[in-house]
Amino acid sequence: MPLAQLISASQLQQRLAQPNLLILDCRFALDDQAYGQRSYGEGHIPGAHFADLERDLSGPIHKGRTGRHPLPDAKQLLQRLRAWGLNHGSEVVLYDDGPGAFAARAWWLLAWLGKREGVYLLDGGLKAWRKAGGELTHELPTAQGGDFSGSPDASLLVSAEQLQPRLNDPQLCLLDARALPRFKGEVEPLDPVAGHIPGAQCAVFTDNLDSDGHFLAAAQLRQRFAAQLAERPASGLVAYCGSGVTACHNLFALCLAGYPLVPLYAGSWSEWITDPRRPVATGD
Repeated sequence: MPLAQLISASQLQQRLAQPNLLILDCRFALDDQAYGQRSYGEGHIPGAHFADLERDLSGPIHKGRTGRHPLPDAKQLLQRLRAWGLNHGSEVVLYDDGPGAFAARAWWLLAWLGKREGVYLLDGGLKAWRKAGGELTHELPTAQGGDFSGSPDASLLVSAEQLQPRLNDPQLCLLDARALPRFKGEVEPLDPVAGHIPGAQCAVFTDNLDSDGHFLAAAQLRQRFAAQLAERPASGLVAYCGSGVTACHNLFALCLAGYPLVPLYAGSWSEWITDPRRPVATGD
């Protein structure tokens, strides 16, 4: 079974009654941290639990040491997932408002903990659900408590200390998921230093989507990332972004394209710049 899987709104409508289905609403807004919970309360897909980026899908920030969205404690995340009803045999559907970045963060965390089968992103997100006539509810779901157990896979992560000595490695293909103006250092709305990690390539995560917000076909995604790799091996890929969230969208798209799940620099730019000894680049 492929690691990255999409489910359409119509397919999800047909599966809502499945007893082993777990749906997580991952809506969030970086400029309005209450947006996700508020939007969930205003209406969500029936049966969906709310997974908050900062409360559930991230750990505490340690100023001067971590980025804006450190990885959550694995044991605490496992407890949360079981409270929502996650079992080993569960099918999981993840969604947000449409671009899929926050849902992809949840997908990556599940893969990190060992849940790698039966996990889907709702293609097109809630926008596609509404367009397909899917109903929304205010009713809060109940959960029996799940039995999923897992452990974090360290091979899916690269630390700043591991990454910095590799910056001159000709086989490294470091993909930055942020928008081009932020990559170039022309603007920086979130972090105190602008620019990118030297040697990185800009691979804007929204370029994984078509004009309707659906993921491109696998062949198109393969072509996109093959151009980024050029002659380098896929084993040299590493993904990062501003805080380890939108990079997961690229990781999901890479898997859709047939590449293996490559490492994430989870601390990303917001962690990289906490140490002034780390190099910074601007421009192309």
